[in-house]
Amino acid sequence: MKRIAALVLAAAAGGYALHALAQSRFDVRPTAAPIGTSSSNGISFAWFYDPAERTVYVCRAGSGGDALECKARAQLP
Repeated sequence: MKRIAALVLAAAAGGYALHALAQSRFDVRPTAAPIGTSSSNGISFAWFYDPAERTVYVCRAGSGGDALECKARAQLP
């Protein structure tokens, strides 16, 4: 009788452990999703949306340089 009770208890503990491990989920999302791009006279712009902060960013790159400038332009409600 003790052996059967120990097996039932072990099976219940194993089932609970599997259930607890199955509940952990990782939420993987990109931090900023690209919206669009444009270019004119050697200056390029790119717009990104960050769903975590609900903010739109614009990035500007000039011609012939390594300078990249990004600023938050609007916070959505």
